[in-house]
Amino acid sequence: MKKWIFSIILASITLQSYSQELPEGFSYVKDFAPTIQQELRYCSHNNFLGVPVDGYEEPVLITSTKTAKALAKVQKELEKKGLSLKIFDAYRPQSAVNHFVRWARVPNDTLTKKDYYPKLNKRNLFKLGYIASKSGHSRGSSVDLTIVHVGTDTELDMGSPFDFFGKISHPSYPNLTKQQKANRYLLRKVMMANGFRPYKNEWWHFTLNNEPFPKTYFDFPIK
Repeated sequence: MKKWIFSIILASITLQSYSQELPEGFSYVKDFAPTIQQELRYCSHNNFLGVPVDGYEEPVLITSTKTAKALAKVQKELEKKGLSLKIFDAYRPQSAVNHFVRWARVPNDTLTKKDYYPKLNKRNLFKLGYIASKSGHSRGSSVDLTIVHVGTDTELDMGSPFDFFGKISHPSYPNLTKQQKANRYLLRKVMMANGFRPYKNEWWHFTLNNEPFPKTYFDFPIK
């Protein structure tokens, strides 16, 4: 009897360590689309700050429930082609956005310039729309993603890496190969067909139409 009670307690502690009680209207993406791949860059050093970002305590995907359901529809459509979504970022706490802003205001911190903004002056990232004091991600219905081949996990060539600050990352950038343009078109087409709208400066960024929290910026941690 004592062993059984201990097992229940242990299971409860383990479950709590990987989840939290989310605000009403939010969900873990895995509960609707468990096959979606992920590489949550802001949980690691592999991002434009070069350090883990405030608010990212665990590498789990959280979005508004409406967004999670829409992503599941996208995934189902791609899987028929032997493809899968791969998400780099979803819900983003306001504390993370604040971290971005602090970083952008330190001009001599250019550790990642070569990889993420080689042709830009860091002080212009606000003016050019790459960094802002408020982010649609904090409303819970924006996602950063790409497409990969199932089996090999190889990303489709989109012409520029995720989070690369420059005109080459604009969805309409003309100087791409035929295949790169086709890959961007595929991502754009499948996302828009399932209720998302694209962002003019980033091929990887989409926001759900009729998002449930259009004026609310959340700040609960990701865990």
